[in-house]
Amino acid sequence: MISHGLTIVINELKKHLEDVYSVPSSGDVVQLGNLAEGITSGAGNGGIARGKIIFSVVNIKEEKTLKNLPNFVRNETTLRTTYENPPVFLNFQILITATDAGYSNALLMLSRAIRFFQSKNVFTQDDVSPSSISTNAPPNPLDRLESFKIVFNLYSPTMEEVNHLWGTLGGKQYPFVIYMMSMVDLKYRAVYNESGLITEIVNEFYHKNNS
Repeated sequence: MISHGLTIVINELKKHLEDVYSVPSSGDVVQLGNLAEGITSGAGNGGIARGKIIFSVVNIKEEKTLKNLPNFVRNETTLRTTYENPPVFLNFQILITATDAGYSNALLMLSRAIRFFQSKNVFTQDDVSPSSISTNAPPNPLDRLESFKIVFNLYSPTMEEVNHLWGTLGGKQYPFVIYMMSMVDLKYRAVYNESGLITEIVNEFYHKNNS
């Protein structure tokens, strides 16, 4: 689901770059990738290719303010209650890096990505292109998002955090920006119990005969 959520956003960004800046989407200029594998300019050498905008998950945090939710769902139509474990709410720190060999071009592509998220930072199944949901989606339906709300907010790390981040990724810094991505929930819909609703409470009082 994490992969599918990021793929949807990437497809939307690729469509934006193609429509506004005439950047061919067929070249996969925006990709998911792990910068710790290194950036290479040669074909077939592995690692991350030059001339791309790379999305990387660098941290995952639980949203604790939404943790204490009820573990049951009432169905007023069937008059049944289903018991499920509450969903996990997570925040993801997404590193967006421009890997163009030319520093000026890298800053240009990075600024285009920032302007895209400035204009649109909330993504739902109702306001993204259907092709963004289906293109490069995981083959297993259980790994796909059906209803979703993905929110991107700019995150400003300290210089110390930047130093630790790029030290972890290999020490060589490229033009980058970090966004905090929030997803509504991650949930595997497994019902572990079900029961009927209480529809009526009857109180009957009796007087005890002491005789």
